[in-house]
Amino acid sequence: MDLPPPGDIAIVVAGALAAGFVNGLSGTGYALVALGFWLQAMSPVTAAPLTALSSVAGHIQSLPRIWSGVQWPRLWPFLLAGAIGVPLGTMFLGDLRPQPLKIGVGILLIVYSAWMAFVRRPPIVTGGGRTADAFVGLLGGVMGGMASLSGPAPTIWAQLRGYSKNEQRGINQPFNMTVLVLALASAGIAGYLDRTFFVWAAITVPSTLIGARIGLALYGRINDVQFRRILLALLAFSGATLILSSLR
Repeated sequence: MDLPPPGDIAIVVAGALAAGFVNGLSGTGYALVALGFWLQAMSPVTAAPLTALSSVAGHIQSLPRIWSGVQWPRLWPFLLAGAIGVPLGTMFLGDLRPQPLKIGVGILLIVYSAWMAFVRRPPIVTGGGRTADAFVGLLGGVMGGMASLSGPAPTIWAQLRGYSKNEQRGINQPFNMTVLVLALASAGIAGYLDRTFFVWAAITVPSTLIGARIGLALYGRINDVQFRRILLALLAFSGATLILSSLR
């Protein structure tokens, strides 16, 4: 079995370690970090389902630590709508143009992070109820099925709802797990899980688990304010990475 070039392997392993660390620390952001590296070494059709598989592996490892923050009455609208959105996003995967998608998402993340970092009192959104939650879940599902970018929408929304760090992870992590499992299954049905995918999976999953273990250890040492700052920094960095990688 032929392995990818050593330079590509180094880039992909570095992305898996960094993304796994971020995933273990924040419960989200795997795709935003990993794709900035991986799209330099593989096609979007391979990178999207590979991100889903590796992200789920990291989530499973850290799920017992955040289980106390899961509130099912709050979570189910996200999950139901996200499940509907995944196959819609997968329909667009074969025709996906990564450059405009990455630039658009990157600009949104940078603008949001800068705004939230400079306001004295971050806004708290109390309206909309479960309908608004479901819409955010649908958006995350579509982005998850299309590019494994299920995390930004619920991450931003949970912050705007004013949830604590455990409550945010109680939404983000189960949502991302569910959406990405469905995205992986949809990609398999569509025939995207080929030999190249499994070669890369054997490289990225172990690297992801190592990074996630380190990030999870740090998660237990931070408070709500630090967690919010980390998420904002992560979103801004991810946005810049997406833009820069698309311009290259």
